Amino acid sequence: QVQLVESGGGLVQAGDSLRPSCAASGRTFLISNMGWFRQAPGEQREFVAAVTWNFGRTLYADSVKGRFTLSRDNAKNTLYLQMNNLKPEDTAVYYCAASRSNGMVMSTTLYDYWGQGTQVTVSS
Repeated sequence: QVQLVESGGGLVQAGDSLRPSCAASGRTFLISNMGWFRQAPGEQREFVAAVTWNFGRTLYADSVKGRFTLSRDNAKNTLYLQMNNLKPEDTAVYYCAASRSNGMVMSTTLYDYWGQGTQVTVSS
C-alpha cells in the first residue's frame, strides 16, 4: 500500500552533516505520521524523530534534539532528516517509517510501513 525508500546515508567524520531522505510512494494519503528510527549493532531499534503529516508537529529524541531537524516536500512525498554535528554514537542503520493511525509516535509498534534502511557511520 505504501512503499518507503531511504537514501542519503554515508560515512562521515564527527562534526559533519548528512541529510538522508525518505521517499514515499503508493497510497500515500493513508499516512498519518512519519518517523525515523535507528538501530546500532546489538542494540534495540530506537526512536529518533517523527512528524504528524497533516499538522507538521515534530518530536525528537533527547539524544538528537538541537542537532537533527525534520523537513518535508509534500509535492514529492519526501521526508528529510537534517543531521548536524554528527557524533560516533549516531552510527546506526536509519529506518524511515509511516503509520496509518495516530498514537505514540516514539514506539515502533505504531508504524505500518518501513523502509529498508540507510547506513550512517560517523568516525572519530
